[in-house]
Amino acid sequence: MKFQLLTLFPELFPGPLGHSITGRALTNGLWSVDAINIRDFATDKHKTVDDVPFGGGAGMVMKPDVIERALLSFPAQGRKIYMSPRGTPLTQNLVKELSKEETLTILCGRYEGVDQRVLDAYDFEEISIGDYVLTGGEMAAHILMDATVRLLPGVLGNETTPDEESFSNGLLEYPHYTRPAQWVDAFGAERSVPDILTSGHHGKVAEWRHQQSLDLTKARRPDLLDKK
Repeated sequence: MKFQLLTLFPELFPGPLGHSITGRALTNGLWSVDAINIRDFATDKHKTVDDVPFGGGAGMVMKPDVIERALLSFPAQGRKIYMSPRGTPLTQNLVKELSKEETLTILCGRYEGVDQRVLDAYDFEEISIGDYVLTGGEMAAHILMDATVRLLPGVLGNETTPDEESFSNGLLEYPHYTRPAQWVDAFGAERSVPDILTSGHHGKVAEWRHQQSLDLTKARRPDLLDKK
């Protein structure tokens, strides 16, 4: 998969995605990233990329003509995404869909956002990572990219099972435990691993995990059950 980033800060990529699992996958050629500086496509001597909004108001708006030139510098744009708090929420199902694309071009806005006309002209899909506002779209792009890359074939290997993770089956993930089986915390309380997990009975372990997922989902995200 290829990610193409339109940003004012190309040095932020690959950023944290150049490390650990995603970093190894990048080195191994399972995905690639090409981040270009939108400012390079401004034509005036000051390299202006924004201007005051029509109708008044605070802040500045990124110019459509500059963004267009940056976008068209990519020979093929693939699926085009604009990271925006007003967009479609990023869910695991959407991530799965995105992971099947060959190319994703992601526009990272700054200031008050970008001129609506360029979004309309090039059919940008707006995607939100949550109900809050960031100073720019770069961190949101990192999140979308991380969630997508880890689903690509060969990225995770045997390190985890995506189908058992939170949201993959419509439920939150069950709790995990590891050695030591008996642990005394700093407060002096002894904490033990649930007996079922050391029983060796795989069927009962699976049942316990499923019930734990149900209980956690009911307690923390009942809205997920309403969708099932």
